[in-house]
Parts: sequence; structure tokens; C-alpha cells
Amino acid sequence: MRILPEFLKGRMVISDAILAMLFISACLLAGSAVAQRPDYVPPGTPPVQADFTSRFPAGQLTFLNDYAGKTGKDIQKDKRFRALLKLAIPRTTYHYGRDMPLSDTVETLLDGAPLPIEIRDGRYAMIASHGGPYLSGKAFIWFDMQEGIALGGVYFHPVNGEPTPTLAIYSRQLTDTSLSMGQLPAAFHQDLAQWILVADPKWVSTRYVIPENGKKYVLLHDEDYCANPEDAPPVSPDKCERLNAEAADADVDAAYFMAQTHNAANATAWMLGPDQVAWVRFRDNTCGVDGFACRIRIARQRTRVLLGPRQN
Repeated sequence: MRILPEFLKGRMVISDAILAMLFISACLLAGSAVAQRPDYVPPGTPPVQADFTSRFPAGQLTFLNDYAGKTGKDIQKDKRFRALLKLAIPRTTYHYGRDMPLSDTVETLLDGAPLPIEIRDGRYAMIASHGGPYLSGKAFIWFDMQEGIALGGVYFHPVNGEPTPTLAIYSRQLTDTSLSMGQLPAAFHQDLAQWILVADPKWVSTRYVIPENGKKYVLLHDEDYCANPEDAPPVSPDKCERLNAEAADADVDAAYFMAQTHNAANATAWMLGPDQVAWVRFRDNTCGVDGFACRIRIARQRTRVLLGPRQN
């Protein structure tokens, strides 16, 4: 784990420190925590890693090293970076307060409250912001300069009936419409966790992936927030199980919203159907408020029903 930036040292209260440890541990262990996935497979079976197509050729990303410590506002003036954005961001209409091209959303948020650009191990570049002009928007785009991979994210609090808050991961290099977080590169998990520490979005939220086709699909939580590393201090089971339950519920919310709106990236919906209202009542009556294991089990079952065999 990398050291926190100087301006964050001493500012995290105990509860935030525990959440940070849980989230980073879960992200780094997502590849092995496959039992958290709604499409359960036997323990120890690694998830199939996502396939990235149309990778950037060697040398096309090396100029990013020149911007270490600078900001997204600085790099957006570079024509080479703007060309990368066009190749990395799916061509689709996205709803960020209003309908707009996803590329406009990303550029607006990267320009809003930019963070210093980080280059890790001379290989991984993170260009990010920690605040946008409205709706608590934040964004990032991440590059693996060695593998020629690009992954970006948009986080905000929708007001159009979509489950809120939401994090959408995007890449034109992805074609799969059925993905979990553990299928994305481990290095991406690490830098995403660091961004969450700095930018301070909600720890667990509904998550989507927008691949090359421009539609939006559920990005399943497969982290186990109770699987902290051996050298970490023990964590209260109630705290980590609460996060696991929130993650399971977030997958249900995302799956239901996508089922109702047919995977549109600019979807709007305002009312829960009677089937979902009945399910929520069944879950609450069956599990109560603190029955986390029960809530997780029932939420995974509901997510499987909503997604069907595949998210298409």
C-alpha cells in the first residue's frame, strides 16, 4: 500500500481508518474472493480476467510521465492526451445532471478540481479529480503504460431516479457485458483504492461498467471486506459484514435499474415496480435490520434473477 499524501496524514478518524483498511484489503483480494459473486464458483477458482482489445501500442503512452505531479487541467491541453481520451472513452450519451456525451462528462470533471497526476512504478498513471461542478461529481482515467490499457471512472450522486451514489467504470477496450470488479487488473484496484481515500466518494455504491458498445451494465461486487491481510489488525465482523451487505444490496439496486431501463447509459427511472417493492419487504421481514448474512444471501439470489444468464 502506498503512503497517504501529506495533506491527508492525521486527518482520518478511527472509523475512516478502518473503512480505508477494509476497502483497500477488499480491492486487493477481489481476485480470490470469488465466493462474493452472485454467479458463485468454488473457492480458490480465480475469476477470468477481463479481455482488453485495441490496446495502445508501445510508446504511445510514455509522454504521460512528463506530467507527473501536474494536474488534469494541465494535461488536457496536450493534443496527445485528448487523442487518448477519444480512443479510451466509449461513444455514448451519459446522464450527468443532463444528457451529454460521456467524453464531455469526463473532461468537465477532470477539469473541475484536479488532483496531482500520479505515476506509480514508472508504469501506472492516474489522472483524477476530487470534485466536480455539481452532484458531487468526481472522475479519473487510469493507464497501464506497459500493457497499453485504459480504464476510467465517473462518480456522482444522480437525481434522475438512478440509485445513488454511483460509480461507472468505462473503457472502449472492453467488450464483455458481464464483469465483476475482480476481473479488472489488480494494479487498477490498488490505484482505485488510493483515489477513493483521497477523493472521498462513498466506500460502497452501485457500480456499472460501460464497454465499447456504449451501454451500461452492472459491475458486480466480488470483494470480501472481511478478508483483511494477515498482517492487518483484526476488524470487527459487524463493520466488515455491514459493508458486504451494502455491496450485495448495491448490486440488486444496479441490476434492477438496468433491467428497467434496458442498459441505457443515460437512463432515467423514478418508481420501483411492485416486484421490487415486494422483494424489499420480503428481505426486511426475513432478515431484520442486522441480519447481514441473510441479507447478503437473499440479495445475491435477487441479483441472479435480475441479471439472468448474462447481462445483455
